[in-house]
Amino acid sequence: MTTSLGRRLPAPPGPPRTDSLRQLAIMNRDRLAMLTIAAQEYGDAAKLPVGPKTLYFFNHPDHAKHVLADNAANYHKGIGLVHARRALGDGLLTSEGELWRKQRRVIQPAFQSKRIAAQAGALAQEGAALVERLRAYQGRGPVDVVQEMTGLTLGVLGRTLLDADLGEFDGIGAMFGVVQDQAMFELETLSAVPTWLPLPHQLRFRRARRDLELVVDELVRRRRSRVADRDDVLSRLIVSTDQEADPAVGRVRLRDELVTLLLAGHETTASTLSWTLYLIDRHPQVRERLREEAVSVLGDRLPRYEDLAGLRYTAMVVEEVMRLYPPVWLLPRKSLAEDVIGGYRVPAGADVLISPYTLHRHPGFWDEPDRFDPSRFDPTLPSDRPRYAYIPFGAGPRFCVGNHLGMMEATFVVAMLARDLRLTLAPGRQVVAEPMLSLRVRGGLPMTVEPAG
Repeated sequence: MTTSLGRRLPAPPGPPRTDSLRQLAIMNRDRLAMLTIAAQEYGDAAKLPVGPKTLYFFNHPDHAKHVLADNAANYHKGIGLVHARRALGDGLLTSEGELWRKQRRVIQPAFQSKRIAAQAGALAQEGAALVERLRAYQGRGPVDVVQEMTGLTLGVLGRTLLDADLGEFDGIGAMFGVVQDQAMFELETLSAVPTWLPLPHQLRFRRARRDLELVVDELVRRRRSRVADRDDVLSRLIVSTDQEADPAVGRVRLRDELVTLLLAGHETTASTLSWTLYLIDRHPQVRERLREEAVSVLGDRLPRYEDLAGLRYTAMVVEEVMRLYPPVWLLPRKSLAEDVIGGYRVPAGADVLISPYTLHRHPGFWDEPDRFDPSRFDPTLPSDRPRYAYIPFGAGPRFCVGNHLGMMEATFVVAMLARDLRLTLAPGRQVVAEPMLSLRVRGGLPMTVEPAG
């Protein structure tokens, strides 16, 4: 096929259009398997017919760099996130164009390095409270650490970005679980099912979304009288949305942005911490080295911001966890104009997929890619790995704004848990990845709690 540049270029290889229903069934049953099989069978580029759509899957660091950074202006959010807009609204995760740029400008200052450093004390206190909650389970049955990590990350989010105690709002984590389920239903059905149909899961979603809006409305109500006294994300969003010409538009935008912030601000770190505890349990030598580092650096005190430099191995462990189980497992985009990626033609309006999950397991850039090995991220060892072979926080203009806060939170919490407790997977439990908006542990992660050492 001849491009606008006058060159005849092929489409990526892939299964025939007659295979579209089977591909759709695979996607709905196991999205990770669909992409993993495509990478194994077709290499770094594949054209996948999925139901009525055609997906262009690219799995090379150069492809990721092109789509996410070099030619990012040609790509808007794609399949999945577009459909999630019906569940989440137009928050930072799903918005585009000038609205997204405005939203980013509003919240970016809250994530400056000096502000993040100032939050280290609150974060460490939340981590210490988690240790004590888990310590209460010693000698008792298993505790679902996914639920505990969700509670922790919501607590951290509330204190660091909103100056609020989210723990007083019962069931907020479960509300977000329902919202995620609806967002993935929108993906699987390509938003073909009307939202007004009284299906059980859609009724649950309506209740959850309504309850979340009541939560954010209450947070806003409490803050309005002292907006000028705070310079956190909540105050910034209130000031920004109050400037909308139509107050109704401002109210909707404020709700959408806060709901999205609450979801994205806790879900990814909770997922990373859950996978970290699972992998530490499976690798006793890693657990012991973590404990030795935590005891050496922290002693018996709470971590401080300056301890991050000393908790190098802990950070390496977290980085390797995010390689195997990246919290954002898929970066879907839609091309605005025709493009060329890796020598293949991509038409305008194409659904383009970049997957950190498969990219992080690419055998061309990772030795024994399925093996858990934190030494891959040892900063003292030489590496010729391309920058875009590892993108747990995305890349380009839409690089995750909260990456430094998330890494500090994960590093502190893992160090404190490794120093004080030993968490062991409940016997007989099969751990399965569930690719939702983040890469969750399906059905929770029951673990028993014992003293460390």
